[in-house]
Amino acid sequence: MLFLQLVVLLIAQVWAVKVEIDVTHVPTDCPHKTKAGSHVQVHYKGSLEDGTVFDASYGRSPIGFEIGAGRVIAGWEQGLLDMCVGEKRTLTIPPELGYGSSGIGPIPPNAVLTFDVELVDVYIPKEEL
Repeated sequence: MLFLQLVVLLIAQVWAVKVEIDVTHVPTDCPHKTKAGSHVQVHYKGSLEDGTVFDASYGRSPIGFEIGAGRVIAGWEQGLLDMCVGEKRTLTIPPELGYGSSGIGPIPPNAVLTFDVELVDVYIPKEEL
């Protein structure tokens, strides 16, 4: 019984982990906000806590994906919801919602990540409008 209680407590703690979102620019017009299922185009710059930039899309094409499809880290799935085209945010993503204890490429294990993101375009399927 104690084991089950500990498992439930651990799961609750993981679900409580959130992305810190700082909105740095809000457009004047926002006909549609992003939601799960939205297809988005995003420009970004990713950096570590010490300021080291590990990747950026500026100077090339923005990255495109569907929110909620699991193709990006969980921190992006959370941090890009309810955005307007032209909106800019700084996302501070804890390791649990980034690359965790494994890390990847230039990102070390247990890294807190900072992403400056800009929503370039959004497509929301007609049945969801």
